[in-house]
Amino acid sequence: MAIWVDADACPNVIKEILFRAAERKQVQTTLVANQPLRVPGSRFIRAIQVAAGFDVADHEIVQRVEKGDLVITADLPLAAEVIDKGALALNPRGELYTKENVRARVNMRDFMETLRSSGIHTGGPATLNANDRQQFANALDRYLAQQVK
Repeated sequence: MAIWVDADACPNVIKEILFRAAERKQVQTTLVANQPLRVPGSRFIRAIQVAAGFDVADHEIVQRVEKGDLVITADLPLAAEVIDKGALALNPRGELYTKENVRARVNMRDFMETLRSSGIHTGGPATLNANDRQQFANALDRYLAQQVK
């Protein structure tokens, strides 16, 4: 079991939670981004830099992810793809995506994009707050407790 992080848009505070968890549970954690990343020196944490381009990091994660792995992402199409491969997806706010909920969220995202492209202001996501960080940490701990003995 490994953790894959869609790191281009992952908040630094979430990365720090992941780094601590990787060390504590000794779980291979890989950050994938199209820009250079600094990660702590650890045998459990690494970064992969991919070429710049639309969804290049996402494609790299999909290629490498295996059944039972965990992917940290707010990208709904990526979450849907890794779930189809038997992996799990958790967003930085602590919401676990499932086969049951990810398609509905992709449809809602597409609907909101249609509204925005027609000139309707829909706002964006709320700023990540302390409660979100705590929910993420709790969800990650629950997952790791189940997977890593």
